[in-house]
Amino acid sequence: MPSAEAIAGFARVRRARPDDAPFCVTLRGLTRENAVSASRLQELGITAATWAADIASNALPGWVAVSDDGLLGYCFGARDSGEVVVLALHPSAEGRGLGKRLLQLVVDDLRSLGHRRLFLGCSSDPQVRSYGFYRHLGWRSTGSLDALGDELLELVQ
Repeated sequence: MPSAEAIAGFARVRRARPDDAPFCVTLRGLTRENAVSASRLQELGITAATWAADIASNALPGWVAVSDDGLLGYCFGARDSGEVVVLALHPSAEGRGLGKRLLQLVVDDLRSLGHRRLFLGCSSDPQVRSYGFYRHLGWRSTGSLDALGDELLELVQ
């Protein structure tokens, strides 16, 4: 994973490619909060192969941030539903505006597909960073939970 020095001038942001999927799976298990291991992802039916197929078919439009040392973060949305499926950053890349940038690119993609209401699942614990992050950017609670027990937030145009 990238060093702090590599992140200082970090990121080239580009559209995700199918060959990014194995690195996305690995990074998902390294996030500081809400890490999800490769084995847990597999239990949920998510593998590098399924993720790569969804990227290739554009079912999951997404963006990645990379440095010379590797993947720093990514964000993916669901083409058909307007859900922001995942935003993940390497812990050493936090606090530099990268998550906000990746999220906005996915929001723009989903809006360009005609989605007026976007949604995502987020921790309902105010002590978790994502709680304040999304709300600060205008996402609002729907008052309901998703199948994994996360609070559903929405962004309406």
